[in-house]
Amino acid sequence: MSEKKSFETELEEAKELLKELSNPEITLEKSVEVYKEGIKKLESASKMLEEAKLQIEEFSKKDA
Repeated sequence: MSEKKSFETELEEAKELLKELSNPEITLEKSVEVYKEGIKKLESASKMLEEAKLQIEEFSKKDA
């Protein structure tokens, strides 16, 4: 069972992966793994941001 991470956690982990990719000693195989994991984290963060945007829009419509 996977725990849901926060937007901020996902972004922070993506930044850490970017640092890992910047390491000149990283192998091609490892860089591909790290890249894929980074993309997953950014997609997750983007989805959370979109959900928050929809919630704000719905809330704004109710107030109008």
